[in-house]
Amino acid sequence: MPANPQAFDFLQSRQSSPAKLYTGEVPARAELMQILTAALRVPDHGKLEPWRLVVIERPAMARLAALAEAHARSLGVDAEKTDKARGQFDRGHLAVAVISSPKASDKVPLSEQILSAGALCLGVVNAALAKGWAANWLSGWPSHDADFRAAAFDCTPGETIAGIIHIGQAANPTPDRPRPDLAKLVTWAQP
Repeated sequence: MPANPQAFDFLQSRQSSPAKLYTGEVPARAELMQILTAALRVPDHGKLEPWRLVVIERPAMARLAALAEAHARSLGVDAEKTDKARGQFDRGHLAVAVISSPKASDKVPLSEQILSAGALCLGVVNAALAKGWAANWLSGWPSHDADFRAAAFDCTPGETIAGIIHIGQAANPTPDRPRPDLAKLVTWAQP
């Protein structure tokens, strides 16, 4: 495969920006479908498609915000965590929930199927960034709560939320953050 310097430059400089700072501008449905089509080109061992996507537009955000708050109150969650749970949906204008939906397989372990859903999350982020949009991969405690997942996204007991990817236009450029030190993280296997 030939080198792609532009793609490598993109990967060297890509970064997320905080979804809470997005304006209301979002991609049109046709452009979102292009983003999702590109994002689906992820490792999927065995072609199991162990994930599904739920597009969350502004009207659905309001429903999810109310659901997150009601669920938090039913659990006796403190006000700060309740506000945070509700907040991502109150402020959101467009997001894609990536649902990890493992399939029964003798060949592909559960861990690889879950990692494929994580790869899909990054694929959505990178595809949105490549199209000129801001993107932020979020979760939050409601995403890890089985009752919320079921009510919000019709998740079955075997499904989890790998991430909720907010897509929009950032109000201001986000300064880069410090990046990992390769010298501390990379070792070379002995021959």
